[in-house]
Amino acid sequence: MEEHSINSSYRERLIEHLFVGELLKHSWRCNSFSVEVAKPEVDNSGYDLIIESKEIIRHVQLKSAFIGAKTARQTVHLSLGNKPSGCVVWVYFDKDTLELGPFLFFGGRPGFSLPDISNYRVAKHTKGNSDGLKAERPNLRTINKGEFKKFSTFDELYNALFVLEEPGT
Repeated sequence: MEEHSINSSYRERLIEHLFVGELLKHSWRCNSFSVEVAKPEVDNSGYDLIIESKEIIRHVQLKSAFIGAKTARQTVHLSLGNKPSGCVVWVYFDKDTLELGPFLFFGGRPGFSLPDISNYRVAKHTKGNSDGLKAERPNLRTINKGEFKKFSTFDELYNALFVLEEPGT
């Protein structure tokens, strides 16, 4: 268990690669071969990946936690709401096998922006200053786990990310 905290940066990149692999695998299985993935050079707008599938472009902030983790909220950058179909994907994984799932999703339907988060609670730094005060982070908001929609399978998540609903559904 200790390796998850000591090697958290390594694990974060690994989960990201596994996630991208699942995207590509899904595209392959569906014979669409339509998924393209890009990464920003700098991380100051709140997203980790730009993913395009057919006509939908998603700016995705990727979060992860192992199954059973006590994490109850995530911080989200206000700028994510200005990106096309910005969203947050919170990937849970098995800490022993690294199998992905379930998945939590916070965002709008494909083609729609992130719900307005400006009135959510302003996030604070995790560490206090010399007086123990935790300064506010004005460009970040705290989103509780209950605000996320849960998907058990990657296929369900993929549909939430990229499948446009038919009129009347």
